[in-house]
Amino acid sequence: MTQWYDAAASDAVTEDAVLGCAVNGVPVAIFRVEGEVFALYDLCSHGHARLSDGYVEDDCVECPLHQGLVDIRTGKPRSAPISEPVRSIPAREVEGRIEVEL
Repeated sequence: MTQWYDAAASDAVTEDAVLGCAVNGVPVAIFRVEGEVFALYDLCSHGHARLSDGYVEDDCVECPLHQGLVDIRTGKPRSAPISEPVRSIPAREVEGRIEVEL
């Protein structure tokens, strides 16, 4: 059964940046794209690198280990060497806080 968990203050996540945090023991990377919040499991599917350490541009995050791109909105790979999706985690804003569903 899934549940919504508090992850961060809304103003802690800005456009073109990423916030890495642990939510209920799960590593989560939180993004803001065009005003909407998104969350991904904070581990690249190609190697053991934290996406929260990556570079954000437009709607993608670049893995800091091997520069593959992941779509922030869906977790789908956008460029090699990443070929497997990263788990997308539902995210929402409620009363100035970001929550993720785990």
